[in-house]
Amino acid sequence: MAEEVKQPTKEEVFARIERQVTENPIVIYMKGTPRFPSCGFSARAVQALINQNIDFAFVDILQNPDIRQYLPEYGDWPTFPQLWVKGELVGGCDIILELDQAGELKKILEEAVK
Repeated sequence: MAEEVKQPTKEEVFARIERQVTENPIVIYMKGTPRFPSCGFSARAVQALINQNIDFAFVDILQNPDIRQYLPEYGDWPTFPQLWVKGELVGGCDIILELDQAGELKKILEEAVK
């Protein structure tokens, strides 16, 4: 007989997200991994981060369906990827690329890891 898998509660998932965004100065929630992104938006966003040569954490939401379900509500942002810096939501792909083109992304990331 198969054992029932207990789904985490919304509060448990929110607590896990809270830990991830506060324990990692820079974290991107994306589809796939930096080496193998699973959508074009995640690919472009993560490439902009990689180009800055600053370490960052990532969470593959395809492997974490509970985070995929609740992160849009947690951050009040409906889409992926999502870039979080020092516990604050920076934004999604378009915002990341705009910051990169304006030369602001590197400054934000450097400040986060000081």
